[in-house]
Amino acid sequence: MANLQVEDVLDRLHRRIRAYAKRRGRTLGEVVLKAIVRDLERDEFLVRLAKCTPVDLGRPAAETLEEVRKERTHALER
Repeated sequence: MANLQVEDVLDRLHRRIRAYAKRRGRTLGEVVLKAIVRDLERDEFLVRLAKCTPVDLGRPAAETLEEVRKERTHALER
């Protein structure tokens, strides 16, 4: 396994990350690695998404989403 060292981290940022890690019961390294992985996965998703051919739904996706939400809300109210 390789090591990674980050230099010149602002003190304020370091304190914020350390406090965040403590609140979640994780180490500083775990928090930083998870953030890096999350950012890499997001970037890889966006690259794949950019390669996809758009799909014409015949109407805006927001309308379809709103319709599905209304149906779900109605079903929950029963």
